[in-house]
Amino acid sequence: MSWKFSRGVAVAAMLVGLTFGTGAQAQELEMVEAITDWSVYVDQDPKVCFIVSQPTKSVARRGGQEVTVSRSEIRFHISVIPGQGVAGEPSFLAGYPLKPEAAVKMEIGSAKFEMYPDAAVHKEYAWTAPAEDAALIAAMRKGSDAVVTGVSARGTTTIDTFSLRGFTAAVEKAMELCK
Repeated sequence: MSWKFSRGVAVAAMLVGLTFGTGAQAQELEMVEAITDWSVYVDQDPKVCFIVSQPTKSVARRGGQEVTVSRSEIRFHISVIPGQGVAGEPSFLAGYPLKPEAAVKMEIGSAKFEMYPDAAVHKEYAWTAPAEDAALIAAMRKGSDAVVTGVSARGTTTIDTFSLRGFTAAVEKAMELCK
């Protein structure tokens, strides 16, 4: 299945990528607040707010066996981009090139969601279909952990667990800052 994303999503993905960079690029973004396991960031030009968290646990498997793999940044984000009409857009940064066209699975309690990569935007990111953004955020507000399962372009399965402690306060702060 192929998903096409707006330019606003690509801008947010690039900004999020800069968040954990070094030097002048990282200084362009302002961390407003750290709320338990989530951090709130703002960029003023263009106005973009987002929250971000890293996994509390990561496991990789190949051929049914647990393996050690090298990954770059692993993050989950919710972006608010008022200039693009984006009120809350979930995205997952896998830390490796995702298998094209393969769904990334996300479970929050009994709720299940699928996210999809779009290599034209960024080969390490996956997004929900825009129609599912609000439902995913609602489930994250109610949950305690989110488990994200992805498959790399090389066929390795990764399972990342994100704590949702502080999620509701962080997403509300980002939405307030980017009204």
